[in-house]
Amino acid sequence: MADGIDGPDLTGRPFFFCGIGGSGMLPLAQIVHGIGHEVAGSDRSRDQGRTPEKFQWLEGSGFNLFPQDGSGLNSTDQILVASAAVEDTVPEVIRAKELGCERMSRAELNSALFNQAGYSIAIGGTSGKSTVTGMIAWILAEAKFDPTVMNGAVMKNFASDENPFASARVGRPQIFVSEVDESDGTIALYRSTIGVLLNVSLDHKSMEELRVLFGDYLAASGCAVVNFDNDEARFLAERASQLVSYGVRNTDADITVEPDSIDQSAFGIRAAVLDNRSREVFPLILPMPGMHNLSNALAAIAAVSAAGIDVRNAAYALRSFEGLARRFDVVGSTEGGITVIDDFGHNPEKCAATLRTLKATHGRVIVFFQPHGYGPLRQMGDELAETFAKDLDSDDITIMCDPVYFGGTVDRSEGTERIIDLINAAGGNAEHIAEREDCGDRIVEIAQPGDRIVIMGARDDTLTTFAKGVFERLE
Repeated sequence: MADGIDGPDLTGRPFFFCGIGGSGMLPLAQIVHGIGHEVAGSDRSRDQGRTPEKFQWLEGSGFNLFPQDGSGLNSTDQILVASAAVEDTVPEVIRAKELGCERMSRAELNSALFNQAGYSIAIGGTSGKSTVTGMIAWILAEAKFDPTVMNGAVMKNFASDENPFASARVGRPQIFVSEVDESDGTIALYRSTIGVLLNVSLDHKSMEELRVLFGDYLAASGCAVVNFDNDEARFLAERASQLVSYGVRNTDADITVEPDSIDQSAFGIRAAVLDNRSREVFPLILPMPGMHNLSNALAAIAAVSAAGIDVRNAAYALRSFEGLARRFDVVGSTEGGITVIDDFGHNPEKCAATLRTLKATHGRVIVFFQPHGYGPLRQMGDELAETFAKDLDSDDITIMCDPVYFGGTVDRSEGTERIIDLINAAGGNAEHIAEREDCGDRIVEIAQPGDRIVIMGARDDTLTTFAKGVFERLE
């Protein structure tokens, strides 16, 4: 690792990742390992026997794994990488303090790698970050720039039998692409050559806090790329010193589409991309559905155009973009025409985008939603209920289990029942079934030919296994 990283000299230092299998930790561990560091780690999911194939792959790829009991920390040279939310009672934290090990958060380490790169592209916003990060990564890879990429989801274009968990890409460290997170405030650590802002809407923080975080983020970016379709993002664009704008609806943006050119299907979308700076038009054929993904594609095209890649070449590269795991990921369709989709939707905007994509084509929708925590459910429960009531029809069905809970001291006094009552009171059709497996039984019981079943939720890798299990039972 280069000497230019902020903080202690990390050259040759071994790293220990607490929660190494997590969606944020795993790609960072891959990058650190890929640039030559010794990497070890532990994970509560491994100890509980969940997603064993992931941990088998990690061990087979040269990562040293230990039980989450502190035994993996045995040297003062080791640096403990742990989420800021990890409690002081976790054995690795206790052991690191005993040894006097340095501790860094995931964001501190990632931002250090990012900020020392010669050219960096950050992707921020409430929704769509992982997809746009994957799109930018693919365009840069196709253009032979060999980027290093930090993502929060498996990028199918880079996945292989040798690396099925390609949520990172290890390339030239001088070109670094990363999604950046506002939910914990760590977006403030990044100093990007190009900073993309997709949208600003309610998620883990209040709107007032988000405006400050995203505004400061744009001001710290060399060039800002901003979605002019999102009123909040457009308002914050005045903080940028340099700006490239994009928008589907706002045809005055730098990168937009000809309105009459949009052609949607159940599995893709086409449009004519207009570069208002040169008045040139280029065809875009995107093999993934939804107006939100058309907006994501424009974001990626605008970002790489700010980096000097022709809009024509960027649009052409996206023809072969395969998408991300758990982002409207079609598990399969039965002979009877029932389709099962695995999706990361967990906040109001992400859920709304998926539901609107589904409702753009014919067929009943059965939504299974697993809340990703008691805290988030309190923060955005009312808005989630409004989304499920407004964006689904009366014959569609929403089924929710209890929130994810893997232990800890979180307040569990307010759960799913309140959200179900709100949906039904607003004219929706929702059911609460506490246990996830029982929800699967209910879905199989009511599914009919032509239905689209979408499995939604975050922070739980076993949701993909659950979605595949539902599909296999329906087959």
